[in-house]
Amino acid sequence: MKTNIKPIRLIMALLSLGTCATAQTPTTLVSFNVGNGANPQAGLVASGGTLYGTTYGGGSSGYGTVFAINANGSGFTNVYSFTGGDDGAYPEAGLVLYGGALYGTAYGGGYYENGTVFSVNTNGSGFTNVVSFSFGADPEAGLVLMSNTLFGTTYAGGSSGYGTVFRVNTDGTAFTNIYSFSGSPYGAYPQAGLVLSGNTLFGTTYAGGSSGFGTVFRINTDGSSPSNVYSFAGGANGANPEAGLVLSGNTLYGTTFGGGYYGDGTVFSVNTNGSGFQSCLFDYTNGANPQAGLLLLGNTLYGTTANGGSNGWGAVFQISTNLGSIIDLYGFLGGGDGGSPMAGLALVGNTLYGTTQTANSGSGSGTVFALSVPALAPTLNIALQGNQVTLTWTNAAFCLQAATNVAGVWTNVANAASPYTNAITGAQQFFRLQEN
Repeated sequence: MKTNIKPIRLIMALLSLGTCATAQTPTTLVSFNVGNGANPQAGLVASGGTLYGTTYGGGSSGYGTVFAINANGSGFTNVYSFTGGDDGAYPEAGLVLYGGALYGTAYGGGYYENGTVFSVNTNGSGFTNVVSFSFGADPEAGLVLMSNTLFGTTYAGGSSGYGTVFRVNTDGTAFTNIYSFSGSPYGAYPQAGLVLSGNTLFGTTYAGGSSGFGTVFRINTDGSSPSNVYSFAGGANGANPEAGLVLSGNTLYGTTFGGGYYGDGTVFSVNTNGSGFQSCLFDYTNGANPQAGLLLLGNTLYGTTANGGSNGWGAVFQISTNLGSIIDLYGFLGGGDGGSPMAGLALVGNTLYGTTQTANSGSGSGTVFALSVPALAPTLNIALQGNQVTLTWTNAAFCLQAATNVAGVWTNVANAASPYTNAITGAQQFFRLQEN
């Protein structure tokens, strides 16, 4: 006799840590020694179990490198060393992976000494100068990819000398300056990359805008309809954003290097239409002067600060998306663990990976680090037993919630503790874990 059991669907939510959560001491995966690279200023991109990144200096010619390392710390490889010539020099930005090749920007070098867009295969072969900048100059930011088109910014150059937004196909064709900044009203000197939503690009500028302290801007991918989403005014709402944005729904999240009550910078959010601006201020003890963008996991943002923190050498921090308190997960010591992280974080499994641009030991050339946060991704398991399902999870700091639709409304399951057995009722039911 068959029993007609209606289907049940399971959602596992990747959600935030509570304020009581503590991170472990980071593991140093690489200590740069100039020969293998020096002073990374960019974050990492993960593909499978491999991390790829750049160093601003070092390598065989002293002009920076592209490197690869396995997430477990093994297999470090110098994928490419820049020569300072037509290939470029001093890459400050991270990479984007497309079709087995890594694409990035170099701040200097190239045919006109204004920087380049480059590509190189992950095995180190096939290095290509995709673009040598002539009308734009000094790209400090990475790229965003739409189909086979790359979009990015240059810090300087353009018709007014205040930087540009550009696009180019991955094969180097159709290179176009789609916008030149003029200072006001949309900003000047973009140091950060772009985030893409449909056919709209969002980004930040370090300066310009109505108060001269930088902007959040938007522009269509064809260069039309540039607009100022928000102008920073210094003080409590922040100043001089150096980092890009992360988009969740209609909300943009980012950081400012300066501003705040103490001049230590902020984490901010603003809706894509410019409404609903909020900020949370660093106070040096929990970090200062973030130069990198944020990593969004569930309702928690993770990032780094170049200064401040519990030991004064910068910090890894977390903050909820409602911009409550900033929590210093780890304060760098400036020794073998590195110091002054200028880049954002990447996630592989339950581990955050990043770079520091200096260290006070060895050659002082920076590190790649791994920081495990055990509760970062609690696992919700489901097992069918007759007409019931049993749900199990390992972290008591998270409670079980249920909903009949993936969009909610989500409600706490009363008195649910692992293992929890639930009768199958209705056409569908969703479960997730939520921070207590």
